[in-house]
Amino acid sequence: MSEAMEREGSGRAKYPSKVYERELFRLQEELVKMEQWVSDTKARVVAIFEGRDAAGKGGAIKRITEHTNPRITRHVALPKPSDRERSQWYFQRYIEELPAAGEIVLFDRSWYNRAGVERVLGFCTQAEYYRFLRQTPIFERLLVEDGIVLIKYWFSVSDEEQERRFAKRIDDPLRRWKLSETDLYSRTKWVDYSRAKDEMFVHTDTDLSPWWVVEADVKRNARLHCIAHLLSKIPYEPVDAPTRALPARQEDAGYVRPDRSTMTYVPDHAAGVVRS
Repeated sequence: MSEAMEREGSGRAKYPSKVYERELFRLQEELVKMEQWVSDTKARVVAIFEGRDAAGKGGAIKRITEHTNPRITRHVALPKPSDRERSQWYFQRYIEELPAAGEIVLFDRSWYNRAGVERVLGFCTQAEYYRFLRQTPIFERLLVEDGIVLIKYWFSVSDEEQERRFAKRIDDPLRRWKLSETDLYSRTKWVDYSRAKDEMFVHTDTDLSPWWVVEADVKRNARLHCIAHLLSKIPYEPVDAPTRALPARQEDAGYVRPDRSTMTYVPDHAAGVVRS
C-alpha cells in the first residue's frame, strides 16, 4: 500500500480514510450485486455476528446494510426472551427469523447467547447449557442441508481496546445507549467469557459450519475484511439490471392545488440555525 497506514487508539495500523472509503464503497457495490443475485435465485443466506461487547459487530452490519434493500436483507437483534419464549424450545424464536427464498438475515447476536452471556451470568441451567452444545451442531446441519448458506463470525477484541471503547461510550451522549449495565458487568467476567467462548468453539466450530474470526481491534480493517469474506462465501454472479425509462408525468387535466394557507407546515428550523 503506497499510502502510509494510520494508527488507531489500539496503536495498530488502520487503512487511511481515503483508502478505506474507496474500498468500502467498492465492496458495498458488490453487496448490492450479491443481494440481487440472492433475490433472483431465491437463495437463503444467514450470517451470524458474535463477539464481546463493543467488538464492532453492529458497525460491520451497519456498513453491510447501508445500501442494501431492507426487504431482502434484514438485520435481526432480538431482545431478551419473554416468559412465553422461555417456555419454548430454545431455538424456536430464532427459527421464526430465518430467511425465506430470496432473503438475507444478519443476526446481531443469535442462538449463541446461550453459550455466552447466559452461560457466564447464570441465565440458564447447566442442563440447558450442555443440551445447547449437543443440539447446536445438529440444528446447524439441518439448516445447511436444507440449502441455507450459514456463515458465522466471531469479532475478537482485546481487553485494552474494549476498555477504550467503553470509556468513549460513557462520555459520548450519542452512544451511551450502547452501554448497558450488563455490558459493564461483563468487564468483571472477562476470563469467564474467554473460557465460555473457547468451550463454544470446541463444540460448534465444525467443518460444515465453521467459525470465522475477525480481528476487530481496528474497526476499519475489521469491516473491510468481514465484508470481503462474506462476499467470497456466496457464489453470486452479476445480474443484469432491467432497462428502465422515466415515464412522462400525467397531464394536469384541470387539477388545481389547494391554497397553501389551508395547510400546516413544519417550521423552518434551518433558518433559525443560520440566524443564530
